[in-house]
Amino acid sequence: MTDPKNDRRHQVALFRYGLISDFIHLPKGQRGLGEKLEEKSALSYAIPHTTRCRVAVDTMRHWLQSYRGGGFDALFPKLRKDAGQSHALPREVADLLCQIKEDNPALSVQLVIQEARASGKILEGLPLPPSTVHRLLSRAGLMRKDHTPAHKDHRRFAFEHANDLWMSDVMYGPSVLVSGKVKRKTYLIAFIDDATRVVPFASFALAENTSSFLPVFKQAVMRRGIPKRLFVDNGAAFRSQHLQLVCAKLGVTLIYARPYHPQAKGKQERWFRTVRLQLLPRLREQDTRSLETLNSRLWAYVEGEYHQAPHRGLGNMTPLDAWAERASHVEYVGHRADIDELFLFEQKRKVQNDRTVSLHGVAFEVEAELVGATVTLRFDPDRPRGPVQVWKDSERFADAKPVDPHANCFVRRERPPANPDPAVPVSTLRLSELRKADGKEAC
Repeated sequence: MTDPKNDRRHQVALFRYGLISDFIHLPKGQRGLGEKLEEKSALSYAIPHTTRCRVAVDTMRHWLQSYRGGGFDALFPKLRKDAGQSHALPREVADLLCQIKEDNPALSVQLVIQEARASGKILEGLPLPPSTVHRLLSRAGLMRKDHTPAHKDHRRFAFEHANDLWMSDVMYGPSVLVSGKVKRKTYLIAFIDDATRVVPFASFALAENTSSFLPVFKQAVMRRGIPKRLFVDNGAAFRSQHLQLVCAKLGVTLIYARPYHPQAKGKQERWFRTVRLQLLPRLREQDTRSLETLNSRLWAYVEGEYHQAPHRGLGNMTPLDAWAERASHVEYVGHRADIDELFLFEQKRKVQNDRTVSLHGVAFEVEAELVGATVTLRFDPDRPRGPVQVWKDSERFADAKPVDPHANCFVRRERPPANPDPAVPVSTLRLSELRKADGKEAC
C-alpha cells in the first residue's frame, strides 16, 4: 500500500533536484551561474502535478540554496490539502509518442496519437489531448520542418576527472545452475567510469530489476566513491523511484538516455563487447555451476586482466593508471555509516489485529500499539527474514520480528479484573488497575 500524498511530494522533490543537479557541485559564487539559470528558465518542463511549464530563476536559486542547507529533504514541498492531480503524460507514453514521430516525421499530431493507440501500449481511457502531445513533441525538437532523424549529432566526449560520470547498463549473460538443479538466465549489471574506463563494480544477477541493480550500485559506490553523474537508459530498473531517491540523497545527477539510442553509451557498450569476446568464450562448465562461481570468474577477469591492459582510448594507459592520475577529486563514502540505511528498500503495510504484517511471504510481529495503523517497513531484500525496521510518521519503532507461533503459546496475557463495584462499568476502570490484573499462561 502506497501513500499517494507522499509519492507526489517525492516526485516534486525529484523534479526540483533534477533541475538544479547541474549546479550543486559548483562552488558558491561561481561566475556564470546566473546565465545558466536564465537558460534553464527559458525552457519548458513537464512539472509534476501542475499545469505550469516554466520555472523562474529566483525559484531555482531558492531550491539550490535549500538543497545546500538541508540536502534532498529540503526540496520536499509542504503538505497541501488541495494538491491537484498530475496532468503530465506517463514517461512510457511520452517515449512512445516521441519514437513514433521520430520514425515518421511526416505524421501529424493526430496521426501520431492514432498510431500510439493502435500499438496497444497505452491504457484505454488515458487522455491524449492534441495540444499536450504537440507541446511534448515540440520540446523534443520533433515538430521542426527540418527535422531529419537520419542525421543525428553523435559527438565523442570524455570527462576530465574520475567519477565525473558513470555509465550503467545490463547485458544478457550465460545460464547458471540454481540450487544445483535448474538452469536460469543471468544478466550482467555493470558500471564504467567515463574518464578512466575503470569498472567500479559489475555482477551477474538472476533478474534485471531494481532489487538486483541497487546492490551492485551500492558495491560500486563503496569501492570507488560517489559519482557526480550516473548515465543510464530507460529500463524499468533505472526508472524506479527508489533509485532516484538514492541518487538524490547521495548528490548524484541521474541522466537518462533517449529511447533506442545506444550510441550515447558507447563506452559501456564497448566494454560489454570486450566481455563477450574475452570472457564468455573462455568460461568452463565449473564457472557456471552457480551464480557465485560465475561472479568470482567475472571479477578475476576485471581485476586481473581488463584493469591491467593498456587502453587505446586512454593513450595506451591502463584503466588503473588512469584512475590513479585522475582520482584526486573522488569523494569516498568513508565513515558514512548510513550507507546501508540509504539502500534499504521500503514497503507500506497495514498492521493486522494479531500485530502481524506480511513481507515476501514471511509473517512479522510488530508492537501492539501499531495495530490497525499503516507502517513503513525498511529492509534489505537479500535478507528476507530481517532485520526489518518499522516506521510510522517519521518515528521509528522496535524492529519487526518473524512470528514464532510456538513461543506465543507461553506469552503472559492480561485479563480484565473483576468489577469491584457493580455500579461502575468495567470500561471506566483506570489503566493502572488493568495493568495490575493477574495474567495466566494461555495457549
